[in-house]
Amino acid sequence: MKAKLILENGTVFEGKAFGYMKETVGEVVFNTSMTGYQEILTDPSYYGQIVTMTYPMIGNYGLNLDDHESASVKVKGFVVREKADNPNNWRCEFEIDEYLNRHKILGIEGIDTRALTKIIRNSGTMKGIITVRDLTQSQIASKFNGFHNDKAVEEVTSKEVKVIEGDGIHIVAMDFGIKNNILRSFKNRNCKITLVPAHTKAEEILALSPDGVFLSNGPGDPKDVATVIHEIKKLIGKKPITGICLGHQLLALALEGDTEKLKFGHRGANHPVKDLSTGRVMITSQNHGYVVCEDGLPEGVVVTHINLNDGTVEGMKHHEHQIYSIQFHPEACPGPHDTDPIFNEFIEIMTP
Repeated sequence: MKAKLILENGTVFEGKAFGYMKETVGEVVFNTSMTGYQEILTDPSYYGQIVTMTYPMIGNYGLNLDDHESASVKVKGFVVREKADNPNNWRCEFEIDEYLNRHKILGIEGIDTRALTKIIRNSGTMKGIITVRDLTQSQIASKFNGFHNDKAVEEVTSKEVKVIEGDGIHIVAMDFGIKNNILRSFKNRNCKITLVPAHTKAEEILALSPDGVFLSNGPGDPKDVATVIHEIKKLIGKKPITGICLGHQLLALALEGDTEKLKFGHRGANHPVKDLSTGRVMITSQNHGYVVCEDGLPEGVVVTHINLNDGTVEGMKHHEHQIYSIQFHPEACPGPHDTDPIFNEFIEIMTP
């Protein structure tokens, strides 16, 4: 079936629909990873976004029931140059068309993803519509005006407290859209994890007597969750705090720093990051549209990592308050795994 991707700037790409045949609107972004499309589809940090894969063929090793980063697909739509109709891998249980149909997500293939990526790089991320019908200009305008992603964290956070037992330190993880592999990474280090919803009060967290608090990744603008920032402020100095991605940004705001939106974000598995304490350069997996501003960093905060592509802040520490957070994803799955040892550093910060 024919389909169109309509961008907010008026550009229209024509291709073929696959997956679930229901119109969708979201923020159009691109990811440069060659593999890991199932992890991308199920990563809560992509909630509200139509993801474009720059690698030309997607789906060649299929999908399965084990590699989810959350309980369901979180993207609003999926854009590929070509989907693989005959995946070949011993772990394959679904091909991508069937998988997206099961999760009620519309995809489009057969468009020039290189041209689309160039538009996003030049003009910045923008809203888009994937549709299988002809829309009038008024209908297009109405759909764009009606799309907002400011409640993204509320949509993806857990609804109840969950405990993962372990004999090591006790971590309370605030769930803003946490990835499964973050939980696995702590569990593999024998931590006890109490996962709590995003809007849990600081007093409730402290009542759990954790050794430390972890702030997870998640979608959207960190400034949209002002009530969460208020609760994090009350935790600072009371317990050691670590964070990844959105959690890192929220910590900066709670410390009276600032964040800003990137033109087109960092999304891919090959971003070079330098550890300023060792001089070591690591290849990292990233997925974010906002960063901590280097200008006006909070007093007492030291930058620990920088992005070598654009110099943005990728990590920070506050030694007095036992705070350590990073922008990239050390739990990256399927990889790279250069930064996996950072979980050991998190645990060291939080160990009494």
